[in-house]
Amino acid sequence: MAQATMAAIPGLRETYSQLRTRMEKAVEDFRKAMAATRTGRASVHMLDSVNVDYYGSQMPLNQMSTVHAPEPQLIVVQPYDPSQLGAIEKAIRTADLGLNPMNDGKIIRVPVPPLTEERRRDMVKHLHKVLEEHRTAVRNIRRDGNDAIKKALKDKKITEDDEKRAMDEIQRLTDDEIKKMEDMSKAKEKEVMEIK
Repeated sequence: MAQATMAAIPGLRETYSQLRTRMEKAVEDFRKAMAATRTGRASVHMLDSVNVDYYGSQMPLNQMSTVHAPEPQLIVVQPYDPSQLGAIEKAIRTADLGLNPMNDGKIIRVPVPPLTEERRRDMVKHLHKVLEEHRTAVRNIRRDGNDAIKKALKDKKITEDDEKRAMDEIQRLTDDEIKKMEDMSKAKEKEVMEIK
């Protein structure tokens, strides 16, 4: 039912599809940020933010090596180019992830130490900050949509009833997307605070 209203109005079809796409991108970006957040367990996504200086340009670690987590407390990085072991090790160490990689000449082992209570609380604060940034992004998208609807009304492309229905629909869409992110955040917070 929700799709039928705004998507059915010719003057708003394009606006609706753009809003939906932008909101879904914001939620997907939030999902990626959650995956990269460190918990007590090793995850290959913990190193997603690491960029390595590769012959003068910054390159994502996962594009120049194989990253896997064979054990709950260990990440193994195997570079495609063994001459880059030192650069990769340095990039992981300086990425401010609290990890201390060890290079054995062929691969890099990254032990994932258990999180302290203080570090867990810092992680939760970080999660809340990221959640709020993404909530704000979704609200800004809603504002853009509302402005587009008001403009369509002013240009007489839609009626006042269409405007009201479209505004309500955008609000529902916004609430749904924010709820998805809040649910993801709660699950991740529980995972971070859980002591293995």
